[in-house]
Amino acid sequence: MEAQIDLYYPEEVIERVRDANDIVEVIGQYVQLKKKGGTYFGLCPFHGEKTPSFSVSPAKQMYYCFGCGAGGNVFTFLMEYENYSFSEALKYLAQRANISLPESSGPSDGGYNAGLKEKLLEIHKKAAVFYHEKLKSEKGMQGLEYFKGKRGLSDRTIVHFGLGYSGKNSSELYNYLRSEGYDDNILSETGLVVIEERGAHDRFWNRVMFPIMDVNNRVVGFGGRVMGDGEPKYLNSPETKIFDKSKNLYGLNYARKSRKDHILLCEGYMDVIALHQYGFTNAVASLGTAFNEKHARLLKRYTNKVILTQDSDEAGIRAKLRALPILKEAGISARVLDMSPYKDPDEFLKALGPEAFNDRIMNAKNAFMYEIDILKRGYDLTDPEGKTDFYNAVAEKLCGFTEALERDNYTQTVAKEHFIPYEALKRLVNQKGLTKGLTPSTAMNPARTHEQGLRNAKPKGDTGLLKSERILLTGICERPEIYQSIKGLVEPEDFSDDLYKELAYAIFEGCEKGNLKTAALIDKYSSDEDTRKRVAAILNAKPFMAKELSESEDSEDDEDSSMHKSTEDALKRIRLNALEKKMEKAVESGDAALLQRLIEEKNGII
Repeated sequence: MEAQIDLYYPEEVIERVRDANDIVEVIGQYVQLKKKGGTYFGLCPFHGEKTPSFSVSPAKQMYYCFGCGAGGNVFTFLMEYENYSFSEALKYLAQRANISLPESSGPSDGGYNAGLKEKLLEIHKKAAVFYHEKLKSEKGMQGLEYFKGKRGLSDRTIVHFGLGYSGKNSSELYNYLRSEGYDDNILSETGLVVIEERGAHDRFWNRVMFPIMDVNNRVVGFGGRVMGDGEPKYLNSPETKIFDKSKNLYGLNYARKSRKDHILLCEGYMDVIALHQYGFTNAVASLGTAFNEKHARLLKRYTNKVILTQDSDEAGIRAKLRALPILKEAGISARVLDMSPYKDPDEFLKALGPEAFNDRIMNAKNAFMYEIDILKRGYDLTDPEGKTDFYNAVAEKLCGFTEALERDNYTQTVAKEHFIPYEALKRLVNQKGLTKGLTPSTAMNPARTHEQGLRNAKPKGDTGLLKSERILLTGICERPEIYQSIKGLVEPEDFSDDLYKELAYAIFEGCEKGNLKTAALIDKYSSDEDTRKRVAAILNAKPFMAKELSESEDSEDDEDSSMHKSTEDALKRIRLNALEKKMEKAVESGDAALLQRLIEEKNGII
């Protein structure tokens, strides 16, 4: 099924905005790019990596990661990176280029979700103001006492985070929003009210309220802490069209602007707020869900270093141990802050102050060494058997380092810190490593990863033929003049896969009209991530990928020569395949004259 996007504006307007925003300049604001030949490369902002495999093509005005397969144009980059809708990305880029957009023509067939999203954001903003005003009113005294008296928050902090209060009347917000002209159909989509046959009521009541903002400072949900002994103690908004708790972190809208080189990962709203009040404006927290891979990828956009500051109780320890491998996989260096003898940052700061907390940050524990410390708690080291079991468990964990030098460095440090004979531990690690087939690791080959990704994404078929088809389509997109040399020799119907045919029709038509816009091909698939990745991969075939992604500086002349030879070979493969299919049909129909002509044409190619 073809994906739709919220195109509110004419295509010529979209093209004007696209043309005015060079993709290299836009992405260069987020990613450090280095030119190699005619392409720019950098570390992918969408997955953790140490070797640059993220490419930006000025010719095609597209980006593509040979590691994770993320790809698209200047609009989809902002949609992925900033979580914008298409229309939001368009408006941002229009403003960046000083282009005045005309009045929107209204949602197209695919515009319903975008229009709904805008309406939900509007309602959430009004709800945040409603709750905040309630907190400042006479009916909000209980909530204000909690924030100021019990938690020690200043008026400035309360305003900064937009904190609020939902009254004891369980339908106040619902009645207010109805008075603002919103009907039950739209209100049922907000997650702020529950509408049933027997009536409607607010989801949040008798709670202090924490507006949840996305990275662009838009209210997308709420968290509420009950006043008194009610259950649940904390309640969050359900997932809606604008709120996905696995893709948001509380406080990130402020933390991403911090000048610190790290982000503090906390457990809850009040920890984040307390840290910000004491000047640690780089603190964030997950929203009522365990820290996950999406959270890690989100953090990776803004930092390479995270310090875990979850509570020091057993639940906090488990949360840290879950988060550490996720952060490592995302390419983020993690350390663990020791808050003993206090449970959480709020308690620590009130007792010892910000200077002491900053000292703890400076001395935060290496992630692996923290894991060994926690592991050690499970063994009786006064018992020989317990000590042996501990050494074996440590050796198993050390085998998790696939690079020999890194593994040995940690072996030395663990041996020294835990009073284990180094040579004995090293032998034990080597013995276990042999059974696991450990060898010194090599850098990931982005080209190989890219090809594997294509194998996973594309339909089954002749992989050599599909590769040739990708090379030809990529070659035409990068050098449109190639089309004139292959015109009449190959047709879109000669391609072996429906998506390839669809792209070939669009590319050939663009060349015929003299206005091929490769980046515009992506627009059609903007909201269908899987298909968009396939399209991006098809249009970023690199026959000499390994060389292009290496540290060598290739000249554009070399790149032109390589592309010319590759497209010639690809064209030959596609033509021969098309002729063989026509020959089969000629045999089936018994058309001897046609078969003879096809054989002669084939011999001419060979």
